Amino acid sequence: MQLGFSGLGLLGLLFTVALCVHVVRTGQNMIWLYLILFVPVLGGLVYFVAVIVPQWTSGPAARKAREAARETLDPGRDYRQAKAAADDTPTVHNQMRLAAAAGELGRWDEAEAVYRAAARGVHAEDPALAYGLARSLVELGRYAEARPLLEKLEADNPRTPQTALQLARAYEGLGMTAEAEGPYNYAAARLPGLEGLARQAAFLARTGREAEAQDALTEIDKRLARTNARFQREGRQWRDLAAEAVRRGR
Repeated sequence: MQLGFSGLGLLGLLFTVALCVHVVRTGQNMIWLYLILFVPVLGGLVYFVAVIVPQWTSGPAARKAREAARETLDPGRDYRQAKAAADDTPTVHNQMRLAAAAGELGRWDEAEAVYRAAARGVHAEDPALAYGLARSLVELGRYAEARPLLEKLEADNPRTPQTALQLARAYEGLGMTAEAEGPYNYAAARLPGLEGLARQAAFLARTGREAEAQDALTEIDKRLARTNARFQREGRQWRDLAAEAVRRGR
């Protein structure tokens, strides 16, 4: 029993020290420090409830966790909000938001229609709308329609990894494998996340370069092991895409 009390006393001491460190590091009012030290149990509990709990539930990490949970439980929420906003006020901004939300749900037919409707008048040459439309066409397998849009984007604007990736996919879809390699390499080296590298690995596997595809898959596994837990799910999806292509190439 004496050991138990000693253990509790040690835990209480560690709890008090941790709270004091938190007060100093986060720049809290020094009154909290005196309260924690001179009213050890009650003061510490009050500080924990009044300061630490709100930080946990309102900080960036907590907000991201809540957003991820909402997305898992209600994946159509962003789309419904975007649809309501676009119906109420059909500005280009709201239409782009709706098209992006539709794409996130795989509704690429709708995304294409919304991007096309928005890219009119003074916005006919808007590169963001042109990219969104081209991406929708690529996802729909309409590579011949996407190709000139993407080539024009690259001719008129600095190359971006996102545009390069869609151009590579369009070239590959049209059987232009030699032309696809350069954009795939560019996107794989610069695109954040694992999509660029995964699609490059799949391309290599589909064109019979199995050793290079396996090397890319190994690199994906290394990066995935270092990826933040919040991004692991998305990363595994791209890893699976590459792995399936490599498996079929054997």
